[in-house]
Amino acid sequence: VASLGLNASRKGDVFSIEQAPKQEWVQTNSCGDHSCVLTFGLVWILKTLLKGLSAGVKTLLCLSGNGPSGICLSYLLSGYTPYFKRHSLHPHPILQSKLEEAPHVSILNQDLEYLSEGLEGRSNSPVALLFDTLLRPDTDFGVNAESVLTWWHETDRAIPHLVLGKNPPGGAWHSIEGSMITLSRGEWMGLPDLQFKDWLKQKKRGLRNHRATAEDIAQYYQHYVMKKGLQKNFRCGTVVTSVRKVSAKSIFNRTQKSDSLCNFREESMEVFQVNGFVEAVKGDKEPFSVYAENVVLATGTYDSPTWLGVKGENLSYVHHQLSVLEEAVKSNSIGITSDPVLIVGAGLTAADAILFAHHCSIPVIHVFRRRVSDPGLIFNQLPKMMYPEYHKVHQMMKEQSAACAGPYECYVSLPEHHVLSFGKDKKCVLQDKNGCQKAYKISMALILTGSNPNLSFLPNNGTDLAVDSDQPVSPKRNPIDIDPFTYECTQEKGLYALGPLAGDNFVRFVQGGALAAASSLLKKANKNPP
Repeated sequence: VASLGLNASRKGDVFSIEQAPKQEWVQTNSCGDHSCVLTFGLVWILKTLLKGLSAGVKTLLCLSGNGPSGICLSYLLSGYTPYFKRHSLHPHPILQSKLEEAPHVSILNQDLEYLSEGLEGRSNSPVALLFDTLLRPDTDFGVNAESVLTWWHETDRAIPHLVLGKNPPGGAWHSIEGSMITLSRGEWMGLPDLQFKDWLKQKKRGLRNHRATAEDIAQYYQHYVMKKGLQKNFRCGTVVTSVRKVSAKSIFNRTQKSDSLCNFREESMEVFQVNGFVEAVKGDKEPFSVYAENVVLATGTYDSPTWLGVKGENLSYVHHQLSVLEEAVKSNSIGITSDPVLIVGAGLTAADAILFAHHCSIPVIHVFRRRVSDPGLIFNQLPKMMYPEYHKVHQMMKEQSAACAGPYECYVSLPEHHVLSFGKDKKCVLQDKNGCQKAYKISMALILTGSNPNLSFLPNNGTDLAVDSDQPVSPKRNPIDIDPFTYECTQEKGLYALGPLAGDNFVRFVQGGALAAASSLLKKANKNPP
């Protein structure tokens, strides 16, 4: 702070900075005025980071998304460095042999492709499998073995970065109803060097059938950021509205003083301009602009539910989030005597909605396109002992069809059906596989057929970055095309994608993407020793 010519004082975790020349804290927007004034907290770290860049730091990084992917990457970029723990024994003999070749060299410095060769598991990402088996050896076989990694905090290897997100650290986990149970085992939800089960013991709480609640997970991620001292990198309440490439020279021309922002390595180089706004306490939106040599996309998929694209889907009684049903029950606008709630979808979110409605004795009409016996149905892939509640829903789907009454009251299953339209009179028209149509009077419709990433802040909604550039980005069908050992986008150098955007849909595996990206970024910044 002193190097910036400012006076700073600290009370607890709050910094006070005085005598800031206003003209140096303002980014001129395209209209030529000074309306894009950055908020205090963001400006302070932005100014510091950019000043550091001119002092020789080659990489300024901006992460969009503060869920598990963003948290894990921030941890790795803050100087926390993994090494093979001496005298550890990994159950995979070939990997053990490779790890013993250079135990003094950080995993971040080693050849990730070489280390991950030959590994198999529940992910298609070799680095995800590598990091997972280093953190949780043989966990798929029910083994509760210790990690073979030890962590050192090497502050000289830290890379300045910002993590931007709308929610508190943990991202979308704060938007999920707190009592919901995770699909993954609780120990798979933890982040490096702080096991979730240990944190849970401190809270004097336990797992439910080896699984955790969404509320516990969200609190754990917030605790992790504080425990590891990462909070200085996080700017919550921020919404990114655009990410685009600009020339460093154009930045200098707009600000009139090249040293008022930063000295990138060359004026001719291209950098990313990240625009957005910070949601102030009073509801005001404070715009900001950040310039970065590298940007990491870790936004997940929770924000943009899938629409059916049918007539009337935009009517007020048609919704795309489970939380709407929960709020309706709490406000008594829907109850036992209401017309049925239409639930569309055959995934776990739809199952959660059915369980909630069944618990509240609310009548349900359940519509889905697949056969109940379809092997692709998620319920046919889950162990019954570990997921009894979801298998109860699957049983209801099989035994309680409209053609055959079953033991479950207030529930009707309509497999191999789809929605044709919604009417203003709250009548929904459905069609079966034979083309027969029937109208149902409903109180509410929940379309729970999945979600897609909201990449509206990217040119062409990010489609140009996808494996199939003619189709929208989809975590399962069309993820962003990345290098599997760096997670850098093949179509846009300097841009990285983590988590569901790159096809990694489970917390235990998104951490491998963070490892790959951190290794790549450290090499770019010349902070990986040869």
